[in-house]
This record gives sequence, structure tokens and C-alpha cells, in this order.
Amino acid sequence: MATVTAAAPRVALPGFLHNRAARKLVLLAVAAAVLVPLAEARWAGGSWPHALTVDLSKPLADASDWVIDNRDSHPLFLYFFGYISNAVVLFVRVVYLGLLAAGWAGVTALGALVAWRVAGVRLALGTAAAFLACGVLGMWVPTMQTLALMVVAVLASAVVGVLLGLAAGLSDRLDRALRPVLDTMQVLPAFAYLLPVVLVFGIGVPAAVLATVVYAAPPMARLTALGLRGADPEVLEAVESLGATARQRLLTARIPLARKELLLGLNQTIMMALSMAVIASVIGAGGLGDRVYQALASVDVGAALAAGIPIVLLAVVLDRVTAAAGAGEDRSAPVQWAYAGAATVVVALASRLLGRLDWPASWTLNIAEPVNRAVDWMTAHLYSGVPYIGGTADWAGHFTTWILDPVRDGLQWLPWWSVLLLVATLAWLIGTWRTALTAVLAMAAIGVLGVWEPSLDTLSQVLAAVAVTLVLGFATGIAAARSDRFERVLRPVLDVFQTMPQFVYLIPVVALFGVGRAPAVAAAVVYALPAVVRITAQGLRQVDPAALESARSLGATGRQQLWQVQLPLARRSLLLAVNQGVVLVLAVVIIGGLVGGGALGYDVAFGLAQGDLATGLVAGAAIVGLGLVLDRVTQPTERRTTEGA
Repeated sequence: MATVTAAAPRVALPGFLHNRAARKLVLLAVAAAVLVPLAEARWAGGSWPHALTVDLSKPLADASDWVIDNRDSHPLFLYFFGYISNAVVLFVRVVYLGLLAAGWAGVTALGALVAWRVAGVRLALGTAAAFLACGVLGMWVPTMQTLALMVVAVLASAVVGVLLGLAAGLSDRLDRALRPVLDTMQVLPAFAYLLPVVLVFGIGVPAAVLATVVYAAPPMARLTALGLRGADPEVLEAVESLGATARQRLLTARIPLARKELLLGLNQTIMMALSMAVIASVIGAGGLGDRVYQALASVDVGAALAAGIPIVLLAVVLDRVTAAAGAGEDRSAPVQWAYAGAATVVVALASRLLGRLDWPASWTLNIAEPVNRAVDWMTAHLYSGVPYIGGTADWAGHFTTWILDPVRDGLQWLPWWSVLLLVATLAWLIGTWRTALTAVLAMAAIGVLGVWEPSLDTLSQVLAAVAVTLVLGFATGIAAARSDRFERVLRPVLDVFQTMPQFVYLIPVVALFGVGRAPAVAAAVVYALPAVVRITAQGLRQVDPAALESARSLGATGRQQLWQVQLPLARRSLLLAVNQGVVLVLAVVIIGGLVGGGALGYDVAFGLAQGDLATGLVAGAAIVGLGLVLDRVTQPTERRTTEGA
């Protein structure tokens, strides 16, 4: 006779454990109760133990010496890297000589006519004015040097990005393989790209161009793949039903349907390439960035501003033209393009026949001296001479003493294992155990490399800058979301600030605050603020109007609607704003090593300046690890289930 076995009763979990976050907190509390006493008994000190450190200075120095010794003789350099280097130099030189041969009038006409064909008369006039301003400031030749490097770097970045994007857009396997690589490349600060290429190609234009390509190609690849994957399936099915091959479907349907994404990718690639081309002046790129770098090194704010203004103008023009190409209607009539090209040739030939290729010296305006006089006045009246409230030097000193020093000392006082536990906790609460494992390994790698304390110094600057950025950014974003008039006034300001390369932000903060960690933090705040404001305002404006209407019908005040409806529903956008703020702040805090920020940024700058690639590479690897940690603990992971939501 068969017996019936009763199923074992399921143990009901307490109510609060039905929430995913609560279960994670309980598990973390249990783990901490077990691990913390053990770690405290084994490692009582705060700093990273020397026994867990690997000294890479000798092998890196040996590798650097081997590369330097064999750069002119080894087949790898002679027949591979050497050819790449020579090709880069050749292309940049050809473009540069072509720009000089066209003369200032020809280049200005070319830029204005391209802007006219893409975006209309207003932008054409703005483009012409921007190029003329570069000449008036006495920066025509450096501008052409930067533009030549940009042309080659953008073309190479676009080709590499499109090829990677095609591979990811047409293959799910390659898309899964490339996604984490592109994610990692996009969160790394620009400085981290310089040392590896310098090790292989040395100081000069080839290293600058290739570092720019590596830095600027990911957005092109990502947006190309996004455009191909987002093509209308009905259109693709219709093309396939007509008997088109896979190649024909790609060329006649998928790529044309992805036009906007491709042009947006080109826009992002151009802006990132310009930013990197300016920063690459540290490794011999020349051009406008080199003028800024040399001026900052001697604290000559006037000369730095004279070179910084053309960088901003160039960035604004390139951003507006490429953005208009992606958003506007098709203005690509071949006949009109031919007329524009013919007009450019006529202007260039006329300037050559008249002997006016070079910008006339009598048309230049020296702004360095009046700017430096203004800086001297600011130093006397604002830097240290403001009664009662103190000058900017006092503010920088107080910020360093009251915020930066305590945060740095507190992080360095914490036991190293507690920092790892804190990183794991934050990453796991935000994401998954894989996210936590990645963040912990990246943080541990920093200690293994022997740069634990400089990394915590950099982290303290990032945390302080992020806190200020989020307070100002959220407040400004909320105001922009609630007031159409304020948003219209703020929009052009944010547009300009978002197109300026990172290097340019160092100029005003050096003038106001001098050199040190506080100026580096101030530059990072100003650089990251526009992105946080935009994302916050956009997230709040996209809240479901029905939810707001329902709250108003229940008698909720404006403040209650904000705190109880808009902010909770815009949570994803706010988290994205935090993530972007952290990534952007880190990028400028590292560059702040050039103006006294110290820590990892100084180590990278020192390694580049002194040829100490071991120090620079270790600091660069630590920056990579810190970037991964900060990205993982601020980027929520998408989940397929909504358990515990």
C-alpha cells in the first residue's frame, strides 16, 4: 500500500527579509561580525601591509629600458610600431601643411562653408568668427597644429569605432565581449591612456594621436552598435523579403537607419578627441594644449587664457556643427557641396596670390598682459584682500583644512581591510556579487601596487568634489526642472561648459585659488556640474504627468510633490547623475596634479616629465583601479527580476 509523505513545511521568512536589500544587509552584518574580529586580530594597522605589496618598479624599469634600447633595432618596432609612427607623422604633417597652404582665409572660408551646408547661415557666421578670433589672439599656427592632429585622430577613431560597432551590432557574442571593455575604457581618466603609448612610441605626435584614438573610439563603437541593433525590424524584414543579401541589407538599410546614432557618435568622438589632444600636450602633442601647459607651468594665466579661448571656440564650433549634422535635415546636395568646395579653393588661391597666407602680425591682440594685470588685481583684492569674509586664498585654505585634510586623514586611518569591506558593501548593495567582486579586486590591486595612501588621497579629493558637485547640481537641476525661464537662461551656459576640454578648467581656478588640492577640486566641480544639472533636470521633467496631477488633486504642495513624487520617480536619473559626476570629477582631479593636486595625478605627471615610466605606470594602473571602483559603487546593475523592488 502506497504511503503519502507530507511535504516539509516551508519556513516563513520575517517580513523585512522579503526585501532584497534587507537580506543583503543581514548577510553583510553576519559577514562583518565574523570577519572584522579576525582581520583586527591579524592586521591591526591601518595602512596596507608591506607583505601584500608587489614592487613593480624594477621590472617596469627593465621593460622601459628594453623598449628604449630596442626601439631603433628590434623588428617589432622597425616593421610594425615604426611604420605606424611614421604613418601618423606623415598624415599629420600632410594635413598641417595643407591647412597652412590654404592660408587663414582659406581655412576660415572652408569652416564657414561646411557649417553653412550643415547647419545654416547663423552657425556659418559663428564658425568664421571663431576662426578669426583664433588669429586675433595670435594663436593661428597653434590652432592649425591642434586641428591637424584632430583631423587624423578623429578619422582613425571613427574608422576603429565603426569597425568595432559593426562587429558588436551584428554579433551578440562580440557585443557581450566588447561591452565590458568599452565600459571600462569610458570610465578611465584621460591621463591613464598616456603612459602606455609613451612607453611604446616615446614622446611626440605619434603617441599623442594614438592615445587620442584609444580614448575617443569607444563612443563611436558603442553608438554604432546601438544604431545597428535599434534598426526598425519591419524595414529589415521588407528588405530581406526582396531578396537582399546580408551585405546589401547592411549597406542599404541598417546603416542608413542608424544615421543619427552614427553622427551622434562622431560628435562625441570629436569632443573627446579634442579634449585628449589638448591633454596630450603633456607628451609632446604641441599646438594649443602645449601653450596652455607651458603657461600653467609658469603660472602665466594671461598666456594660458590666450590659448584657452581658441580651444573653447574650436570645441563649441565642432560640437555645434556635428550636432546639427545629426539632428537637422539633409543638406548634402552634391552640387551645393561642389560650389562650397570651389569657393574655398578660390579664396585660398586669392590669399596665396596676394601673399596673405599667414595671419598678419598687425592684426593680433595681446591679451596676456591685461589679463595678468587683472589677475594681479584679483590677487590683491580677491585672493587675500576681501575684508571680513576673507579672500579666495582663505577659502581654499579653509576648504583644505576643514574638509580635504580630515577626509584624507580619515580614509588613511581606516584599516585597509575595512576599506575593502566598505567597497564590497556599497558595490553589492547597488549591484550584484560580481559588481562587488570587481570593485574589491580593483581596490585590492591598488594596495598590491604599493600606492595605497596616494590613492586614498586622490579618493578624498574625489569624494569632496563629488559632494559639492551633487549639492550644487541637484539644487540647480531642480530649479531648472521647475522653471522654464531659468532652464532657457541656463541652457547656453551648460552647452558651453560641456564642450570645454578638461585642461581649460585649470586656468580660472589657478587665477582665483593659486595652486594646491583645493583648486584641483574646484576645477573638478566646475567640469562635472553641467552633466549633473542636465541629467537631474531631464529626469525630473520626464516624471509621469499623471502622477503629478494625482498628487495635486490630493492637495499636495509643490514641495511635497517634489519630495514625495518627482524625486522618487526620478531615482534612476539621479543615480545616473551621481555616476557621471563621479567619473567626470575623477578625470579632472587626476589632471589637477599639474596644479598642485598631488597624489596619483602628480605621480603620473612626474613620470611623464622625468621619464620615470615605472612611477607613472604604477600610478596609472592605480587610477584605472580607482576608476573601476568608483564606477561600480555608483552604477546600479540592471536586474531581470524585480524582487524586492
